[in-house]
Amino acid sequence: MHILVTNDDGPPGPASPYVHSLVRALQKAGHAVSVCLPDTQRSWIGKAHMIGRTVKPVYYRPPLTYNTEDDITPQGTTHRLPSRGRDAVEEWVLVDGTPASCAQIGLHHVFRERGPIDLVVSGPNFGRNSTALFALSSGTLGAALEAAVCRRRAIALSYAHFKDRQNPKDSAIIEEATRHSVRVIEALAAQWPTDGSVDLYTVNVALLPGLESRRTIFTPMLQNYWGDGGTCFTEVEGSVGDEDEEEESIRGHERSGKSQTTNGTTTDGDNEDDQNQGLKHRHFKWKPRFEDVYRSVEEAPPGNDGWAVKEGHTSVTPMKANFWQAASHLHGKELNLEMHKSIEEKPSPSLVTNESTFVLRPKDHFHALVAYEDAYVHPLIVSALEALFPPESFTVLPKPPDAAKDDAISLATLLPNPEATLLQITPYEAIDWDFVAAHPETCLVNSYMLRKALIRKHYLAATVEQWVAKRPQSVLKDHVKRSEAFEVDYAEFLDDALVEAFDLRASLERNKALLEDGGEEKGITKGIEWWILKPGMSDRGQGIRLFCTTAQLQDIFDGWEAERPDSDDEGEDDEGDYIATSQLRHFVAQPYIDPPLLLPGDDRKFHIRTYVACVGALDIYVYRRMLALFAGKPYVPPKYTPSADPDTAGDIDLEAHLTNTCLQRSVAENTVQPFWDLPLPSLPASTLTDAKEHIFDQICEITGEVFEAAARTMQMHFRPLGNAFEIFGLDFLVDTAGQVYLLEVNAFPDFRQTGDELKDIVAGLWTEVLGRAVGGFFGGGHASAGDAKHEELVLVRSLDLGF
Repeated sequence: MHILVTNDDGPPGPASPYVHSLVRALQKAGHAVSVCLPDTQRSWIGKAHMIGRTVKPVYYRPPLTYNTEDDITPQGTTHRLPSRGRDAVEEWVLVDGTPASCAQIGLHHVFRERGPIDLVVSGPNFGRNSTALFALSSGTLGAALEAAVCRRRAIALSYAHFKDRQNPKDSAIIEEATRHSVRVIEALAAQWPTDGSVDLYTVNVALLPGLESRRTIFTPMLQNYWGDGGTCFTEVEGSVGDEDEEEESIRGHERSGKSQTTNGTTTDGDNEDDQNQGLKHRHFKWKPRFEDVYRSVEEAPPGNDGWAVKEGHTSVTPMKANFWQAASHLHGKELNLEMHKSIEEKPSPSLVTNESTFVLRPKDHFHALVAYEDAYVHPLIVSALEALFPPESFTVLPKPPDAAKDDAISLATLLPNPEATLLQITPYEAIDWDFVAAHPETCLVNSYMLRKALIRKHYLAATVEQWVAKRPQSVLKDHVKRSEAFEVDYAEFLDDALVEAFDLRASLERNKALLEDGGEEKGITKGIEWWILKPGMSDRGQGIRLFCTTAQLQDIFDGWEAERPDSDDEGEDDEGDYIATSQLRHFVAQPYIDPPLLLPGDDRKFHIRTYVACVGALDIYVYRRMLALFAGKPYVPPKYTPSADPDTAGDIDLEAHLTNTCLQRSVAENTVQPFWDLPLPSLPASTLTDAKEHIFDQICEITGEVFEAAARTMQMHFRPLGNAFEIFGLDFLVDTAGQVYLLEVNAFPDFRQTGDELKDIVAGLWTEVLGRAVGGFFGGGHASAGDAKHEELVLVRSLDLGF
C-alpha cells in the first residue's frame, strides 16, 4: 500500500516520540510511506484550517534510527528546499499549517508523483484520544477526518500512556506498540467494509507491557461531557511557556486528572478583586479537566473506547465523517416561533415544533424504523432504501436504546403523531401488532402475523394434504412428498404415536420383510424405502434423521431420551438433539428423495434456495437469482446396517445427505453457488426447454400453489395483511428425472449463508422487494412495480382473498 502518515505532534522530538518508529515499521512491512507533518506541534486543534494564510513547506531528512531517550540532541536535519541530487534522499514534508492541512497537502500536492494514496494514518498521538471529549478536539482525528472527507480510507492512531505504570518513552514499549499498530493497520485495511458504512477508524493503544497479548476490540465512542463545576482554562499572568512544553505538561497529567496553574495552585477563575467593579485583565491557558473524562469512564457501562483503554486493551472505533443526526423525529417540522415566551414557564416537547410538515418534504414522506439485528443484511436494507428513495422522502427513526431483544417496540412513542406514516423492518418479536392492526393505511411491516401454515413442517403437511384432497390435479400432489405427522412426548410412547400413520407403518413393515428375506448382513438398499424425520418446529437442520425400520426410529428417540437431563438438573444448559423431544413434540416423516440430481464431475447433493416475496394480500413473487447449497461430503445412497448406532443413525453419514450449511463440519469450497451458473446436465423431462428454465418454471408453479393453498384453506394459520410484506426462503430438491420437490418454507431466512462473495444477490433482492412493497404502499421512490429494475422478481400468483 501507499500510506500517507501525518500527525498533530510534528516531527520527531520530545512532543512526538512515536512517528519515526511507525514510519520505519511500515516501510519494513513493505509499504510505500509518504510523510507530511506540521512543522511544530498542533495538538487540540481538531480539523481546523488557517484561512488567509499561505502554507509553506520545509523538508526534513530523518535519521535512520531515532533515540527516544535523548530528547535534547537534534536528530535529523531540516532544509528550506528539497534535495536536487541524483541519489534518492528520504525527505518528509513539514508545513506550517494544521494537521488537516497536512492531510490535504499530502494527498493532493507534494506526493503526486508517487501515485495515489491508498490509506492515511494519522499519528501515533502522544496520548489517548478515547471518548468524545478528547476526540472532538483532537488534531490526530482532525487529520484523519480530513482524509475521510477527501474519500480516502483513514486511521487515527493514538497511544494512551500511564506514567504511574510505564514510561511512555521506553524504547521497548514503543517497539511493541509499533509492531502491534502495524498489525492493526494492515488488518483494518484488509477488512475495510465495502458498503460505505465506515469512513475512518480511531485506534487507541494502551502503552502497557504485554500489550500485544491483550485484546483488540471494536468499541463505540463514549459520549461524555465536561463537568458542571469549573472550567478547562486556568488564569495566568502574561505569557507562560511554549506550546510544545505546555502540551508535554498537559499530557504529563493525563492519569492524575489534575488541572494546575504554573505555580502549582488550582483555580476556578473566581479570584475577583472585590474593590474593582470593572473587568480585570487576565490571560487564560488551556488546561483540560481530565478528571471529568476519567469519571465519565468509571460511571459508564463497560464496552466503550474509554473502558477498553482503561482495561489495557486496544480500542478500534469505526466512524463516519459527519455529525450524526439527533432527534430525527423532528426533521422536516417547523419550529414554533410563537411559543418562545412560554417555554421557560411550561417546558414541553410539544412546544418545540408545529405539527405541520415542512413544505419541502414530499407528500409521500414516511418514517423508517430499520433494526434488523443482523450485521450481514442490515446494511443492505439501509442501502436499498437510500438507493430507492430520495433522502428527503423518509426519516430514519432510531431504535429505543432500552428496547428489550424479544419485546415489541412501542411505535406510538417513536412517531411525532399517531397518523404519521411508518415503515418497520425489524425481527418478528419487535413488531407492535396492535399498532399495525390499528393503522392499516399508514403502517407497513416486514412480516405477516400468522404464517404457521407454511413455516411449521407439520402445519405445511396439513396445508398440502387439505388442498390436494379437494384439488387432486394440483401441482402439489406430485411435487411435495406425502407426509406423516405425529406427536411424541416421550420415546416410550412412539408406538402409540404411529397408530394413525398408516402409510409410514406399512412402508416400514415392507422394509422389514425385504431385509429379513434378503439377509441383513449384506447391507441391502434395493427396494428399501427410506424416510426422513424432521422435528416440526425446529430450524437450522436440528434433529433431522434417516430411517427405514421401526426399530431404527425407536433407537433415534431412545437416543434423544437418554441425552435429556433429569428434571431435577435445573441448572444444566439445554444443549443437544434431545431438545427435539423435550421441547418440540411435533414430527413429520416423509419418503426420502433418492437419487437426487448431481452435477457432472461433482458428486455432492445440493438443494435450491429460492427467495420468495409476499406483498400485501396477496401478490407472490419468486426471485430468479436462486442459490444452490451443497452438502459437505460426496453423496452415498443410504444403506441399512443391523448394528446401527442410534447416535449416528447407523453408518449413514448425514453430512453427505443434508445440504443445510448450518450442519456442515467439513464445508468444502463452492458450498454455495448461484443456481444459474450450475453446469446442469440435460434432463429427461425438459426436452423442449433449457434444464434450468424447466426447473425454475416448476419452482414458480409450486410456490404460487403452496401460498394460495395456505391463504385459502388455512386462514387461521396464514393471514396475509394489506399493510405487510415478507421474504421467505423456500428449499427445493431436484431428482435425477428433473422433477422438483418442495422441502420446506422458512420465515426470516438466514441470508448469511449466501456469503460475502454473493452478497450482491441479497442486496438485489432487498432492493427489488422494497421497491415493490414500500414504493407501492407509500408511493414515490426511484422504482415501482413494473419497472425494468424488477425483472428478476417474477410475479407467480396474484390473489384476491376478499379482505
